[in-house]
Amino acid sequence: MKKHFFYLSMVWVLTLVTACSGKKGVFTPTSSGRAYEVLVVVDPGLWERPAGRALFDVLDTDVPGLPQSERSFRIMYTAPASYDATLKLIRNIILIDVNKDRYTQPKFKHAKDVYAAPQSILTIQAPDEKSFETFVTENKQVIVDYFTHAEMNRQIAALEGKHSDYVATKVKSKFDCDVWVPGELASFKEGEDFFWAGTNTATGDRNFVIYSYPYTDKDTFTKEYFIHKRDSVMEVNIPGAREGMYMMTDSLMTDVRPISVLGEYALEARGLWRVKGDFMGGPYVSHVRLDRANQRIIVSEIFVYSPDKLKRNLVRQMEASLYTVKLPGSKQEGVEIPVGAASTDN
Repeated sequence: MKKHFFYLSMVWVLTLVTACSGKKGVFTPTSSGRAYEVLVVVDPGLWERPAGRALFDVLDTDVPGLPQSERSFRIMYTAPASYDATLKLIRNIILIDVNKDRYTQPKFKHAKDVYAAPQSILTIQAPDEKSFETFVTENKQVIVDYFTHAEMNRQIAALEGKHSDYVATKVKSKFDCDVWVPGELASFKEGEDFFWAGTNTATGDRNFVIYSYPYTDKDTFTKEYFIHKRDSVMEVNIPGAREGMYMMTDSLMTDVRPISVLGEYALEARGLWRVKGDFMGGPYVSHVRLDRANQRIIVSEIFVYSPDKLKRNLVRQMEASLYTVKLPGSKQEGVEIPVGAASTDN
């Protein structure tokens, strides 16, 4: 069977920088470290000065769309002299190289699976600390997306080998779309042009929803239209415990932006949901995409309910599934879209 690859990347990231990668050897060891953990290899003095603090602030950014503050990454650092064979096995690494004799301007370089697999290494080069500080600050989203997307691609690779066949079959039958979601989503509900799968647990509850409606015009891809349609669909299909209760969107806590999914335009919506008349709520992420073959909108969404736990990893784990959604007529097979930021400068 031909292997399918799904990789995600923001269009503007790809136009800003180009990619390079290392080669994975037959005997490459398995990487160490936890998901969303980053090791920074940097001179301790630089790390404590404004240049280092600028990078720390980027990595320490809050994850958007969560009900409480959660850092984007767990940050570790080490001096270059201590960067030994053990530390080189960590899955996410940033190398800092500031040298006025070697560089005339700041730039990124990245490599994949150099010392271990899966592994992503981002090198930030600059002639001096001031230009490094400015470059890192201006490219904050590139750095965050590089490691976030690398982690999501690892989740997608895991989903390829182990996902819910039932959900995949149902979504294919109902929407003629392909999708991979975790096998733990074992509770289901169907409606008109609507399908919901969830873990149905009291805490750490993960959910996937897909629904469709006719495409009208470009105003479909606006925040206001998205919220209106989402609320109308959820009111019918996801009611609360008592009459008059249903899932609704917190419009003040919803942000939208254009992204690329399998090379096609999508509107990403990210924010908070709540149950009208109740105290339940949590984060969600939606992808709104145009099914050109059928002139309809396909909305795929994940949402999480976990009132007593941190939600970053739950959301990101489920969000990876959204990037595996293939619309009818898609020719995207064996496609590898780079996730990285790098310069072709040597």
